[in-house]
Amino acid sequence: MSKMYREEVPFTKDFLFRQMFDLDSSTYTYLLADTSTRDCVIIDPVLENVKRDIQIINDISLNLKYAMNTHMHADHITGSGLLKKNLPGCKSLISKSSGAKADVYVEAGDMIEFGRHRLEVRSTPGHTNGCVTYVCQEQGIAFTGDALLIRGCGRTDFQEGDAATLYDSVHTQILSLPDNFKLYPAHDYKGLTVTTVGEEKKYNPRLTRSKEEFIHIMDNLNLSYPKKIGKSILCLSF
Repeated sequence: MSKMYREEVPFTKDFLFRQMFDLDSSTYTYLLADTSTRDCVIIDPVLENVKRDIQIINDISLNLKYAMNTHMHADHITGSGLLKKNLPGCKSLISKSSGAKADVYVEAGDMIEFGRHRLEVRSTPGHTNGCVTYVCQEQGIAFTGDALLIRGCGRTDFQEGDAATLYDSVHTQILSLPDNFKLYPAHDYKGLTVTTVGEEKKYNPRLTRSKEEFIHIMDNLNLSYPKKIGKSILCLSF
């Protein structure tokens, strides 16, 4: 595997980062924490892996403030509700425009704080109406959900998806970040873990095209629906 997928991320000493994977749905879950205050957040937890997530949080003595989602998922059921039941003080969090129920709703420009760190909410609709990207400016990283994948992007053929909207969202809200910002997606199907703004601006086979070409590509993917779409869409309470 090439070096760009193996290099260590130079986080500050008081910033803890864990990237975890669900094999069945190829979903990445992210745990972020302030090692001084022990406050943490988890991004895109998967129901079947909640036991794993709780063990990690308890093993390193963290206090989970928020179970966050980048959007309402169609390929897996969120673990937010079960995390809330097992970890007192934890609140579920999702975009106000997602259509899901949660304890905390966010929109563009909001800041999510955990200890001395914070995540900026950027609205990145197109895959779904309620997609958001979480940006940690101080660490030079962003969690792009399904809006931007490594050398790809989320589909736009269901859940009120729209190719033109996704193209604009990615270019104005994600690829507008500095080239050295590292991007962590909600999924990967080829074993890749991280990319950068600069890489995607050069090598993304869809998003380096014109807007018209991008729309044509997205309108002709002819993908099958996720196998868990029926169950996941019904679970609107986070």
